Amino acid sequence: MGSVKIKNMILCAMFVALIAVGAFIKIPVPVVPFTLQYLFTMLAGLFLGGRWGFISVCIYIALGLMGLPIFSSGGGVGYIFQPSFGYIIGFAAGAFATGIIANKRSVPGYKRLLAANFIGLGIVYLIGMVYYYFISNLYLGDPIGIWPLFLYCFILAVPGDILLCVVGAVLGKRLIPLIKKERI
Repeated sequence: MGSVKIKNMILCAMFVALIAVGAFIKIPVPVVPFTLQYLFTMLAGLFLGGRWGFISVCIYIALGLMGLPIFSSGGGVGYIFQPSFGYIIGFAAGAFATGIIANKRSVPGYKRLLAANFIGLGIVYLIGMVYYYFISNLYLGDPIGIWPLFLYCFILAVPGDILLCVVGAVLGKRLIPLIKKERI
């Protein structure tokens, strides 16, 4: 039992590092930076399950808020006032949901993995866009309307994330059985 917990902690730490690295692999898109953070937060949920995936993302968030420059535009507690911080919060909730849905079956199929990934993605965007809207309009005094928010924070960014959901499902289908076998 103790070795399973140690393996989970090691995998959790590995995903914290991967998420941090993913923040610096950027693809230029207006307004909200497109990074590979979502891929690694999604994989954390798929491979570690909802609980440990959530924990890994929360550790990443805590380290960034403590001042490590591991978010796509830096770090520190002031980062919560960045409009894009909502997506980071969404990563934790998305990893949890993805992990719970995908791991209902011991060996999930492509349909389950894709559904889990797309539900997680929806959660990330919902939290991210709501946070972006309120921080921009209420705190920064830089109002953004619903249509520009939808255009810049969803339509322009979601095609890449849809591709990442498919990549995540393929990786999950191949690697989840191996990871589960090693964790037993």
